[in-house]
Formats: sequence, C-alpha cells, structure tokens
Amino acid sequence: MSLKGIFKSVWGKSRKDSDSSMYPQMASSVPFSSSSSSSSSLSTRQYTYDVFPSFSGQDVRRTFLSHFLEGLKSKGIKTFIDNGIMRSESINSELVRAIRESRIAVVILSKNYASSSWCLNELQLIMDCRASLGQTVMTIFYDVDPSDVRKQTGDFGKAFEETCHEKTEEEKQRWRQALTEVVVIAGEHSDSWASEAEMISKIVMNVSNELPSTDFDKLVGIEAHVANMKSKICL
Repeated sequence: MSLKGIFKSVWGKSRKDSDSSMYPQMASSVPFSSSSSSSSSLSTRQYTYDVFPSFSGQDVRRTFLSHFLEGLKSKGIKTFIDNGIMRSESINSELVRAIRESRIAVVILSKNYASSSWCLNELQLIMDCRASLGQTVMTIFYDVDPSDVRKQTGDFGKAFEETCHEKTEEEKQRWRQALTEVVVIAGEHSDSWASEAEMISKIVMNVSNELPSTDFDKLVGIEAHVANMKSKICL
C-alpha cells in the first residue's frame, strides 16, 4: 500500500485509545537496524528529527522510555516527544509528519503495544516509510517474546485480538503484516540484559552510529574547539 493509502486509512474519526497516559530463537539474521534499499535519496531529504520512538505508554513511558530519552538527549540526538498530543484511534497530521521527517524509527515492542490501535497504525506507517523512503527502523523487545509478536500469541496476542474487535479484515491484515515485518528486524531484548542502564547505553550508541558522522552538532567536543578558535581570532 502506498503512503497516500496509509494516510487515508489511519485518519479517521478519533476516539479515546486505551493507551492514555517484549526468548525463543528468531529465524532472522537481519541486523539491529534495517532500512529499505530505496535509500538513494536519503542524503537529499530534509529531516526534522533524528529519532521517532513508537511505544506503549502504559508499559514504558515512566520507566525505560524516560531513561532512553535522557540517553539520547545527552548525545545531542534530536528526538520527537509526543507530550501534549491526545492519543486517539487515528494518527493526526503532526504524527504523520514527525514519522516521515525522522531519520530513525525506534519501535519499542512490549506486551501492551498491540492493545493500542494508535501504536499499530503508527507501526504500519513506519514500516511503509521504511519500504518507500528508506527509513532506518530499530527494534527493542521489552519484556515480550518476539515469537508472540510474530504470531500474535500469548499476552501480546490477546491484546491484539481485543484491539482487532470490530475492525475490518483489511485493517487487521495490515496490522498483522506490519508486525510480521518489524519482528524480523533483530533488536535488543530486555531479558538478555542484567542491567537496563547498560542496555540503554548500547542502544543509544547504536542510534548514534546510524546518524551521519558529518553533522556539525554530532562532533564530540566541537564546542570547545570552536571556543578556542574564536579566542585566537580575537587576539
């Protein structure tokens, strides 16, 4: 489905979503970050954000996410923050623009991720941007089994089925396809780490490594060098 079709399908009448406020071996050997081959125009695209995080607020907003965002901020990585946005069943134009104008989408899959049609629509758009725009997608499996995400089983599957209630077969199939595509992007598993702080540090480093090293504001210690040069020029 084209981006135009995705936008049309996710912009509908709004109603309050449940998100107010993830192991068995995986068959894939896809690297931690993955982008589509259609990335020839990436260097000419204009980006507003380095990172767009997709997550279930009730699972990670006050815990993992807050520490992850602080880690990104400490590295000067510009991240989209959804504070103040009313979550609903449909994705508004601000979210669509933020997803499209981000270099990297970080999908934090957790047990209640599929309980939100907002999250599923967000994921659907992210995977479409990966295919059509070459957007890089990273995955984090937070207290959830990747196989449950892939097969929509366990607690994740129960949440998914509840969200699918009274939805059309076309809509449910789009969500299943997005979940099937994202789960084969190998990512970090929270159960594999003894320390969440160490896991976050590793993920932040992976994100930083994906960003263009030529960006002026990503150069480590550049401010001190600039200040030194200015002082010499004034002499």
